[in-house]
Amino acid sequence: MKIAVTYENGTIFQHFGHAEQFKVYDTEEGKIVNTQVVNTEGSGHGALAGLLSDLQVETLICGGIGAGAQTALAEAGIQLYGGVSGSADEAVNALLEGTLSYQPDVRCDHHDHGDHGEGHQCGAEKHGCGGRGGACQ
Repeated sequence: MKIAVTYENGTIFQHFGHAEQFKVYDTEEGKIVNTQVVNTEGSGHGALAGLLSDLQVETLICGGIGAGAQTALAEAGIQLYGGVSGSADEAVNALLEGTLSYQPDVRCDHHDHGDHGEGHQCGAEKHGCGGRGGACQ
């Protein structure tokens, strides 16, 4: 199975549509056998699901993500685990162990209101993120 994580400096990047990198994990029999960091090259919201599909990713772990991106991932057959924060490697290991804590209805509702100030943490309860509906991409 291939698992991708929105990635920045070892942690899960908290804003799917602005992710500049994914860390992609190849797993076999519940263990990580290979990893690679893939640049999105500025793909943007709409193209990220296609990029993951091209990489043959089956599962995505991320922080905040909007409804449009969720739909694109679902259409690509990619299982989503949103609302996750912390170490990317630890999250993948937790997923493989069946212990990953995530928010199945994670979304953000502040992006159309100019609220991109310092301290923003998409996928967290701060600034209206974390399962309250909206358009975080």
